[in-house]
Amino acid sequence: ELQVVTILLVLLICGVGIAGNVMVVLVVLRTKHMVTPTNCYLVSLAVADLIVLLAAGLPNISEVVASWVYGYVGCLCITYLQYLGINISAWSITAFTVERYIAICHAIKAQLLCTVSRAKRIISSLWLFTSLYCLMWFFLVDTTQITFSDGAQVSCGYRVSRSLYMPIYFLDFAVFYVIPLGLATVLYGLIARILFMSPLPATPQLSCLGSTHQGGSLKLSCRSNKGALSSRKQVTKMLAVVVVLFALLWMPYRTLVVVNSFMDPPYLNTWFLLFCRMCIYLNSAINPIIYNLMSQKFRAAFRKLCKCKEKSAENPVPYTAPVYYSVMKDCSHDSSD
Repeated sequence: ELQVVTILLVLLICGVGIAGNVMVVLVVLRTKHMVTPTNCYLVSLAVADLIVLLAAGLPNISEVVASWVYGYVGCLCITYLQYLGINISAWSITAFTVERYIAICHAIKAQLLCTVSRAKRIISSLWLFTSLYCLMWFFLVDTTQITFSDGAQVSCGYRVSRSLYMPIYFLDFAVFYVIPLGLATVLYGLIARILFMSPLPATPQLSCLGSTHQGGSLKLSCRSNKGALSSRKQVTKMLAVVVVLFALLWMPYRTLVVVNSFMDPPYLNTWFLLFCRMCIYLNSAINPIIYNLMSQKFRAAFRKLCKCKEKSAENPVPYTAPVYYSVMKDCSHDSSD
């Protein structure tokens, strides 16, 4: 029963998540006005979530045959990619939070600091640093084989006892969960004070109402200011929801790892472990849905992309040439951390 439920949930969540995150990447890359600093960070987050869904979802196939089927190299690579995707997603969220703070609370500095080229450099640095940091997992995992009278069972796990991994787990917990969330809480508090609680946003509207005799240009300017303010509020709310969901959906697993660090034997209820894993997968799958629900620009760009695909399918090009496109199980201390 558990196996059937696990496979069905993984297929559903990972399928929806992979399709949604691919759409996010395509929408930003193929729509010129969507290439903004914030959206660059969202593309980084989408790619990281894709890695999590693929690397964390694939091992579930092994549960059907109750044995690890990807070999020694697969064990190393899948574990590495799991941690890479998870850690990059945390720092991509931190990066767009800092970018929003600068853009809203320090508008003059934002003209120099919040640019697409700078965002790309920051993203490249984050990926490089995290890729190097996660290399340690190549030396911490291995495959083990247990031989029975009727065959052998292979599993992918850790080389030494879990007590030796405590410093690594607590470092991960601090650097990729506590610090990003602490920083996000402070910065979104400052953003909310400026954007939602300050009396300044009402000024353009009052000025507009009291000065209509000066001509259409002032009305246009006031309307533009109100539109920009409304757009900023909408984007900020959407990104805040992404951060809150990240905090809530990662909390069960992160809490379990910390608690199990002090428990002997660890708490390993199979249904609760399944719940923790599904929360992790859901965190990587839900963001594209949030973008569609809360952002008019993303919604319009998604529709436009879908319509383009429909038109290209209805009107095939007569000449065809080759086209080349480039484009967790044990939650006490499992490789899905």
